[in-house]
Amino acid sequence: MSGVNRYLAVAAAALALASFAGAQPPGPAQLPRTPKQAAPFDLTGQWISIVTEDWRFRMVTPAKGDYPGIVLTPAGKAIADNWDPAKDEAEGNQCKSYGAAALMRVPGRIRITWQDEQTLKIETDAGEQTRLLHFGPVADPAEPTWQGVSRAEWVPSQAAAFGPPAMSDGLKVVTTRMKEGYLRKNGVPYSASAVVTEYYDVLAEPDGSQWLVVKGIVEDPTYHTAQWITSSNFRKQKDRSGWDPSPCTSR
Repeated sequence: MSGVNRYLAVAAAALALASFAGAQPPGPAQLPRTPKQAAPFDLTGQWISIVTEDWRFRMVTPAKGDYPGIVLTPAGKAIADNWDPAKDEAEGNQCKSYGAAALMRVPGRIRITWQDEQTLKIETDAGEQTRLLHFGPVADPAEPTWQGVSRAEWVPSQAAAFGPPAMSDGLKVVTTRMKEGYLRKNGVPYSASAVVTEYYDVLAEPDGSQWLVVKGIVEDPTYHTAQWITSSNFRKQKDRSGWDPSPCTSR
């Protein structure tokens, strides 16, 4: 057989094989992965806050009128300047500084679990609060709540500008429908129209420790004239020790 004939024979066989392969029935359809299955890193476990930013505003209750770094509108300034913790207590509003816009800044421990395939749950020992981060559709409540409604999605990591490279992609959470509350315990307000956008990243250190970095952005044209941007750090614990549930306090 000449070289040309051999070439033609090989080509014909290849075409026949391709035709046969194309005629095969498709394999079973692959079901889309749930948000839990698609998680680029493990957020679950118990984490303890490491206060490296705004220590004097987070570890103690600041004095009335002490709110540098947060630029308030006249309406927001009036609320902060007239902060009255006794009034909050009398009205049953001790949790005003434990709402979703401020909760990740409150020193303490948090526990993160998957409530189901579509929902992450964050529990705090400080204030005994629970946040639900919904990856699937969720309806807004009839009335605002302290933790509001949080909608979550996996997105490219935001950690590059805040420290070591992240393990992989990160988590974006947008929260609305919150009750009016305080960014700081001394009455610095955010309104019910505020929107909180958070980016969660997990960082790995050479010593094997894991860190959770939460970048928070609060936008509130009612009481603020600029975004309030923070970065809160948590270190993962090896066990569940130290958990100390305590109710909200106004002071």
